[in-house]
Amino acid sequence: MIVLIPVFNEEANIGPLLAEVRAHCPGTAICVINDCSQDGTARVLKAAGCAHLNLPCNLGVGGAMQAGFRYAYEQGYAYALRLDGDGQHPPAECAALFARMAQGDVDLVLGSRFLAAGGYTSTRMRQFGIAGLAAFLSYVCRQRITDPTSGFQLVNRAVMYYFAHQYPAEYPEPESLALLSRQGYRFAEAPARFRERQTGKSSIRRWGTLFFMFKVCVALFVDRCRAVDPRFNRHAVEARL
Repeated sequence: MIVLIPVFNEEANIGPLLAEVRAHCPGTAICVINDCSQDGTARVLKAAGCAHLNLPCNLGVGGAMQAGFRYAYEQGYAYALRLDGDGQHPPAECAALFARMAQGDVDLVLGSRFLAAGGYTSTRMRQFGIAGLAAFLSYVCRQRITDPTSGFQLVNRAVMYYFAHQYPAEYPEPESLALLSRQGYRFAEAPARFRERQTGKSSIRRWGTLFFMFKVCVALFVDRCRAVDPRFNRHAVEARL
């Protein structure tokens, strides 16, 4: 297994996060995808001694994660755990994702802050926006989804292959779930307690949350109008692996 961490200007957060990953997932490979940070993130990663990809230009989280999934697939890993670089996904919470994946009936496990008791759940405005998006995405995927914007994910090798070739650039978390559903992949949620980022601020402001959710719903609608690529459906990919 490998832990994938996308970062952009997380100089203050990435060092402590790497220490937590090593404490709670001892011996697990780590790859940090540095999305052309403008601060000292690259310097911290070099000193940390972990594998990392320094992207030559800023691709956004979608492009950064696609690069990470491509790296993980080509290195031969069977599973990849994604943590966001701002520290909101405590590595100690990954046990619930591992346990759900071990049941063997899903290809992706999503850590949901809304299934866990206690923990950080963001502002009321953002919770309202997420609830609306969750309802729409649940309808699209024909299954209940409570935390569609969660970047705390565990994927198997089939999904890793799919994401290495087909991964949304603009709104990767909710769009990827909708695309996986159309391609026949199976996913489920597991409870996970999130926390506030220790330093820095989110790029999405208060009213921007609702605008963001609206744009995501439009993108999901457009995705439904596109034909699926049979080369990347679950059965075709599993036969190729």
